[in-house]
Amino acid sequence: MSSDDEREERELDLTSPEVVTKYKSAAEIVNKALQLVISECKPKAKIVDICEKGDSFIREQTGNMYKNVKKKIERGVAFPTCVSVNNTICHFSPLASDELVLEEGDIVKIDLGCHIDGFIAVVGHTHALQSGPVTGRAADVIAAANTAAEVALRLVRPGKKNKDVTEAIQKVAAAYDCKIVEGVLSHQLKQFVIDGNKVILSVSNPDTRVDDAEFEENEVYAVDIVTSTGDGKPKLLDEKNTTIYKRAVDKNYHLKMKSSRFIFSEINQKFPIMPFTARALEDKRARLGLVECVNHDLLQPYPVLHEKPGDYVAHIKFTVLLMPNGSDRITSHSLQELQPSKTIDDPEIKAWLALGTKTKKKGGGKKKKAKKSGEKAESTEAEPVDATTNGAAAQE
Repeated sequence: MSSDDEREERELDLTSPEVVTKYKSAAEIVNKALQLVISECKPKAKIVDICEKGDSFIREQTGNMYKNVKKKIERGVAFPTCVSVNNTICHFSPLASDELVLEEGDIVKIDLGCHIDGFIAVVGHTHALQSGPVTGRAADVIAAANTAAEVALRLVRPGKKNKDVTEAIQKVAAAYDCKIVEGVLSHQLKQFVIDGNKVILSVSNPDTRVDDAEFEENEVYAVDIVTSTGDGKPKLLDEKNTTIYKRAVDKNYHLKMKSSRFIFSEINQKFPIMPFTARALEDKRARLGLVECVNHDLLQPYPVLHEKPGDYVAHIKFTVLLMPNGSDRITSHSLQELQPSKTIDDPEIKAWLALGTKTKKKGGGKKKKAKKSGEKAESTEAEPVDATTNGAAAQE
């Protein structure tokens, strides 16, 4: 067996510097794409145009990498750009014909992902369409998501268990009088796998069970936190709003309709593994074919989910590498100024936030200076967070 074959046999992980570089390159593109999408979020901007700009940027940036290598390297969008507004929780990435626009005062959740050679970086961020500080319940729900993300970052570390994180983030949300939204899963990421087997549940309940798991060195996770001022129980209002799907690689079925076979062959060719948006399919009759593919489990849909009208929902998602020297959060964006109505007084939450994320070397190395906001966020040296900042701790 040649050394190349052996390398193929061995699962590639963070012990390989090349793999770390690919994760960080994907993260750099994701962070820039998020910055671009935020800058496009203005009153009266069409949501579909914003989503398209995010996806185009990722395609263009990844297309410029690894051009001249002998072996073709797959790269591109790992999760289509979604812009979900107000009580819409997630996965809103409309078709080209959709006329929906943003309005002043909207609370906008942005979600996107990129991969290089199957190594995936994802990010989720919440932005209020307003000038000046965010106040009231809108500030509470964003602060809850951000503080829960900061706590999760400190608990997703080797030796800790997935249920430790589930319990902690619920406690943080409650401190802001908010709920963690049910059914949101944080997955381990592996090469070409966006939904790995090790999972962190957002809320433990009898309907949703996941296996107990312990985090280990050299693993990668997409930590996904969604908070709500409502009851945290997402509802599917209309299946027709679903536009994001992923090929279920382990399923096969002989499709009856010609339109289904045509669309399925396009999906297998263009999007064999990663989630995609129906907007990216050539055939405009795709809708009909997609229905048969979903009905026979060939595609996994990512439905657009909602809270009740009037409820605020916030979303923070980040990618973290569990390196030997500590946790490296590679995707993030700084928040607007928040003035929540609640403060964190709970000693346990304060203790979590006081944890650093880097493994201390003997002799106590010097702390790095915090980066100024606006500087490139390649990796975050997350030092202890001061709980008195009301959850508006800057994500560098």
